[in-house]
Amino acid sequence: MSTQTSDSKGLHLPDLVIKGFRGIEDLTVSRLGRVNLISGRNGVGKTSLLDAVRIYAARGQYRVLSEILRTREEFSRAIDDDDDETLAPDLESLFHGRGIASDKHISIGPLNERLQLSIRVGLLSQEGFVQQDMFTQESLFEEDLRALLIEFQHRTSEVPISRHLSIRDLRLLTREENELSTGTLCESIGPSILDNANIARFWDRVALTDDEVRAVQALNLMFSDMVERVAIVGDDRLRRPLFGGRRVVVRLKNEESPVPLKSLGDGAVRLFGVALALANSRNGFLLIDEVENGLHYSLQFDFWKMVMKAAHENNVQVFATTHSWDCVRGFAWAASETEEVEGALIRLFNKGGKVKAVEYSERDLKIAAEQGIELR
Repeated sequence: MSTQTSDSKGLHLPDLVIKGFRGIEDLTVSRLGRVNLISGRNGVGKTSLLDAVRIYAARGQYRVLSEILRTREEFSRAIDDDDDETLAPDLESLFHGRGIASDKHISIGPLNERLQLSIRVGLLSQEGFVQQDMFTQESLFEEDLRALLIEFQHRTSEVPISRHLSIRDLRLLTREENELSTGTLCESIGPSILDNANIARFWDRVALTDDEVRAVQALNLMFSDMVERVAIVGDDRLRRPLFGGRRVVVRLKNEESPVPLKSLGDGAVRLFGVALALANSRNGFLLIDEVENGLHYSLQFDFWKMVMKAAHENNVQVFATTHSWDCVRGFAWAASETEEVEGALIRLFNKGGKVKAVEYSERDLKIAAEQGIELR
């Protein structure tokens, strides 16, 4: 095993434990790096690992739990503001086995148990039910109302689990928690390329800075210094089916007029989006699901060099998933040649119905890349 570099110090997660979360009963990764690539077959738990890190970064905020469940279309019945049945995020599906009981428990965080986020099932307290107006019913407490008890460093918040509480009640109950949360910044990129709204959001934070220059340099990994400038044009207030909203345009050498970024292909959008996301994740986490999507195999080495350099400079800890051997090989070469950044490859596999991890050092990665040993 290679020795840890100085870049490993101060990581948000130097190691990782996930217990009782979705399909992961008990998973331990004893060593993480600045940039971490998670490989494994479909359905083994790679995306669940990313979700777990995101939940840890947010300290279990209901907003993040809800976004994850909505993305997976996991809903349960609830009551809307007009007392009609509707759908709400199914909090029970967060737990291993998808059932919920008093013995169910989720732990996410480093090996140090004192720093782990804990989510368990308990009863909603009177204090946890903040009465806002005359429409709030005290009679609800005539029955036991279950709640998720979310604990981090001696602070506990409550999220109710009951179809008798309306969507409005959920918003009221979690508003104070969201306002007081002191989580770690975490940006997330899904398998698909970023849409214009998120690219524009990222761009607004880096325009006219060195990070803007780095984003243009990322595009030139694909276009051999043909990209001169990038701009965001349009107006969000003018949303129309065909022409509304903001969009990215690119100025190419020897071209009289700028061209839309999306006309250059998914790979260009992916490169640009990752570069912007790295700049927007300073001092936090960046999660990338199916990182290889849109990228030609010949770009993998340069892509990972860019990611590792930007992660080091911006103090970002990156977690990415992949199915691609070309991606793993490019990552291996980049990790072995980037001395100031530690890269870690973690392969997830299923053994007897349980998710396990195999960890590869940079030395392992270099040998695998040289000899063509597949580590997916």
